[in-house]
Amino acid sequence: MKKLVLLFLVWLGCGVNAFSQLDPVLLRVNGEVVTRSEFEYSFHKNNSMAMLEKKTPEEFLDLYIDYKLKVSAARSAGMDTTQSFKEELASYRRFLAKSYLTDTAAEEEQARKLYDDMKNSVSVSQVQVMHIFKYLPQNASAAAIRNASSKMDSIYRLLRNNSAADFSQYVAQYSDDKNKFWVSWLQMPEEFEKVAFALNKNEFSEPFFSPQGIHIVKVLDSKSIPPFREMRGELIRRLTNRYKTAPISDPVVVKLKKEYQFVSYEENVSELIRQGQTDRVLFKIGEKSYSGQDFLLFSKNHPRELNLQYHDFVVKSLLDYEDERLEQKYPDFKYLMTEYRDGILISEISNREVWGDHLDDEAELEEFFRTHKKDYYWPTPKFRGIVVMSQQKKPLKLIKKAIKKRDFDEWETSLKEKLTPEQLLNVQYELGLFAAGENKYVDYFIFKKEKDVPLGPFPYVNVWGEKIKGPEKYEDMRGPVMFDYQLFLEQEWVKKLRSKGKVEINQEVLKTVNNH
Repeated sequence: MKKLVLLFLVWLGCGVNAFSQLDPVLLRVNGEVVTRSEFEYSFHKNNSMAMLEKKTPEEFLDLYIDYKLKVSAARSAGMDTTQSFKEELASYRRFLAKSYLTDTAAEEEQARKLYDDMKNSVSVSQVQVMHIFKYLPQNASAAAIRNASSKMDSIYRLLRNNSAADFSQYVAQYSDDKNKFWVSWLQMPEEFEKVAFALNKNEFSEPFFSPQGIHIVKVLDSKSIPPFREMRGELIRRLTNRYKTAPISDPVVVKLKKEYQFVSYEENVSELIRQGQTDRVLFKIGEKSYSGQDFLLFSKNHPRELNLQYHDFVVKSLLDYEDERLEQKYPDFKYLMTEYRDGILISEISNREVWGDHLDDEAELEEFFRTHKKDYYWPTPKFRGIVVMSQQKKPLKLIKKAIKKRDFDEWETSLKEKLTPEQLLNVQYELGLFAAGENKYVDYFIFKKEKDVPLGPFPYVNVWGEKIKGPEKYEDMRGPVMFDYQLFLEQEWVKKLRSKGKVEINQEVLKTVNNH
């Protein structure tokens, strides 16, 4: 039984209070709430499309209910719980959120600054290096640091005093990383890049520290710096990868701090900078606290000088906090996410109910055609048969014999069985359903619309088949039949959804659509 409830002044016990809301509930579909603003967003988007007929809110509501019933069916089938669905939706959200979280001016400015720094500092954009490297954790003891430093100093003296020394042998023997690799700007810690880009080809450095450990680096090769226009996108990508967020200007940081009531605990921050770690709360954004432990997790994936690390941690925390609230702050963001989510679900459920195996089932399509045969006709007869062009007469006789007393669907198979590959090389043929004007030989032999036709390199031509007044099987109208069958399945499915679904409409709110 169809459960369509038309609600007037009383909206599920809310009474007139519902109308005092800024964004009242317009619709419930199987319990899912649709507000007036959400409906208006879809309504305006639909009516803005030039190729679609403009509809009134009442007319569009009927289609919108079908749309939401399909979404509900997909959810009931668990399609919103699959890993593939979650990953696709998350990927789209990251893409959409970027435009809300990116400071375009700061992005351009920092990319240009990075490029200028590169040109002023070095003449190359990449260097190939290998290094003698000893990993040191951030909480390494003073004794461990002294031992590593002493060992690296000894290795450096050996290399410096022996010009014939093979650097790669020292790498193989002493380094925690034995690979050679290319380094671009913003791919490694700044301390590493500063040294690597200052070296000439075949030079090696003195031992130096980075947040990852202690290194002696040798440059093996280099690549020159291309123009800014060629590097701009890559530079922005590197900036984002290093800081795990797009570049953001100080005014935007100040704005977010003010908006979310950022509070910094300076004494605790000083302890972090002084000692390299702390368990205390460093700052609060809104009601959320961020501790030294949170910073430790961040710093492991963002090797950089400590003060810069902390600055990046604050910025990323602010942007993450903003990211979590995009749906609440920006209605368009929320509606786009809802639209994309619903679109994925409708595509999945429609593939199961309408588009999938049904349109590949020949028996289903044939049965639908037989049931609706009267709906399919041709204004003029067509010819179903074969057109054969040959360089010799003999293949024509063989082909005529091969198709004699065989169903049309078997003709091509029979040809390949009766004629040798060599004979087939001297023959061209076309099987199918022909309307007048589609084939010059059919027009000549069957429809008598041509007085003469040129024969060219295949002077022997004949056609076999029959003229038919209307379609006899679904293959004769495959495209229209498949389209109509899909439409039929869609209509039957929607009827089923309507009969089982619970739809509640607040008619008073509907009257206020576009009028409030």
